[in-house]
Amino acid sequence: MLKKERQELIIHEVNLHNKVLVADLSTKISVSEDTVRRDLIELSDEGRLVKVHGGAISNSFRNSYKHTDIYSLDQKKVIAQKAVSIIEDGMLVFTTGGTTLLEMLRILPQSLRATFVTVSVPGAFELLQHPHVEVIIIGGKLSRNAQIVVGGEAIHRIRKFNADLAFLGVNAIDTQRGITDNDYEVTLVKQAIIESSSHVAALTISEKLNTVQKIQVCPPGGYHSLVTELPPDHALLHPYQQSSTTIL
Repeated sequence: MLKKERQELIIHEVNLHNKVLVADLSTKISVSEDTVRRDLIELSDEGRLVKVHGGAISNSFRNSYKHTDIYSLDQKKVIAQKAVSIIEDGMLVFTTGGTTLLEMLRILPQSLRATFVTVSVPGAFELLQHPHVEVIIIGGKLSRNAQIVVGGEAIHRIRKFNADLAFLGVNAIDTQRGITDNDYEVTLVKQAIIESSSHVAALTISEKLNTVQKIQVCPPGGYHSLVTELPPDHALLHPYQQSSTTIL
């Protein structure tokens, strides 16, 4: 694989999953970790990604406040519209982080009266734009890479709630391993949110279907709704149809 092709693949993986690890890229591309590190430094110097300890994060994720360079923005807007349709007045709603969730929060109806509990700093900012929404932000240690609150204190506070609905940002999902992630602390927060919610909606662009990361968030069937930009009867979604799962 030529250097240019390798770097384009790295950019694609970073944009798709928001964050990638050097070790995972090394395995996927079949090159040494030193080669990946050199590529990440070069791509970071060019402003095409943000290099962090052990890997890199997407510019679109880092610039989510500015709403610029969001990967697959049109698809995420479709997902946002579908997700908003299941929110009802009076609900207590959990949200995790990610650019798809931010698109949903941006288009909440101005008339909506609900309480949102979030671990996302950008998410809390978006929620403040809605006059009738009560916002509770979970406190604790802030993950600079994920832009959400993590750690034992956050998990303890999450477990105090019994939410009607939770919206889960998805890093990877398939029919065998369920929802997976590459950040252990983020995974623990998502698991606590799942355990503290009556209904869990997983939001993902279809490009993340049939992909797997190293850490399991929940098994197949561990969520109640799967929301993508595809029509619910699309062939790609057929394997995800389960008696306990609604496809939106």
